[in-house]
This record gives sequence, C-alpha cells and structure tokens, in this order.
Amino acid sequence: MNTSVRNSGRLIAAALRALLVLTVVCGLLYPLAVTGVAQGLFPGKANGSEIEADGKVVGSSLIGQSYLLPKKNPDDPDEAPRPDLTWFQPRPSNGLGSNSVNTQYSLILSGATNRAGNNTELIQWVKDAKAAVVKDNSTAGHRVKPSDVPADAVTSSGSGLDPHISPAYAELQIHRVAERNELPVERVRGLVKDHTSGRILGFIGEPRVNVLELNVALKKLAGETTRP
Repeated sequence: MNTSVRNSGRLIAAALRALLVLTVVCGLLYPLAVTGVAQGLFPGKANGSEIEADGKVVGSSLIGQSYLLPKKNPDDPDEAPRPDLTWFQPRPSNGLGSNSVNTQYSLILSGATNRAGNNTELIQWVKDAKAAVVKDNSTAGHRVKPSDVPADAVTSSGSGLDPHISPAYAELQIHRVAERNELPVERVRGLVKDHTSGRILGFIGEPRVNVLELNVALKKLAGETTRP
C-alpha cells in the first residue's frame, strides 16, 4: 500500500514538473521568441499591416473597408447605405448581415452569401449592382457600358473582406473619381498604375489594386492639388 502511494506521488510530481516546464516553454518562451523574430524581421506584418495617413492608423492593407456617406436618417435601420463617390469603391459585401448581438461595437462579419449561381436573389443583386456601377461611374464626358463592368464590381469575395479590386474595376472608376476630386484623368490613372500589384512571383494570383492604399494616395494627391 505504501509503495503504491509513493509511486502515485512520484507520478503526480513528475506530471506537475512536466506541466510547469511545458507551460514555461510553450506558453512563455516560445511565444516571446516568435514575437521577437516577427517584430525584428517583419514589424509591419506582425503589427497587422497597418496603414497610416496624416499621422494616424486608418486601417489594414489586409482587410477591406467601405466608403459610405452618412445616413440621412441615422435612426432608420432600413435606410440603404450610399457610396461616397469621391473615393474608389471596393467590392460589394452583400449577405454578411449585421452585428445585432453587441450594438455598442461595429463588428466586422466575414463570410460569403452561400447562394448558388442560379439563386434568383443573387441574380437580382448582381443586376442591381451592375446598374448602379454604370450609373455611378458615368460622367458627362465618359459613359460606362454594362459590358465594361468586371465581375468583382458586382460580386463579393468569399470572405466579404477582400481589400483588393481588379485593375479593370479601378480603371472603370477613374473618370468619376477624377471628376469628383477635380483632378486630371491622367493623374488619377497614373495613381492607379502606381498602386497596381502584379502576380506573386510572376505567376500566382491576379494583378490587383489595394483600395485603401489607393484612396490614401488619392487624398494626398487631392490635397496637394487644392493647396494654395
């Protein structure tokens, strides 16, 4: 009996020592080492790929955000959001719902619409989105045709938080953005070109434009142009 108790005591003590050692190694030393290496080699990525403008963080290059006008009636939950056409617009994010659990914070909800390609509601969304894109981006001197509208202008990504748009969608918005900001079209087109990234390693993925980075540069350009 005494031998059994002593053996059990030794096993418990060994288990507690192993727990303590593994807790220190896996719960303290390893995270500190990984954090230190990340901060030393990739500080921007380690801190969330933050983008700054005017000395403050305005978002992350990894997460898309909307550019909307304030509601005419802030107390109306059914009022449809209106895009602020001063800025380049991101992909749609239909079907993500809204945060109704904790109304104190505006949480980001990630997910797809989960609707099939032949879903009548999804088809109507795409038709309405295409008509809106044509209307919003047509100017007095430049008419957008429905055939000019790329797929990413009327469909959301799998996560709904895609920070990029295609060069084609950015090109489609150039005349409207130039007109709204009183900038030459070619200056805005050059801005888009400067913020267009190619395929990773030359063959992975597609060319893309980060909307937040582009709009930060647009704000700077517009400010420099209007400065006395």
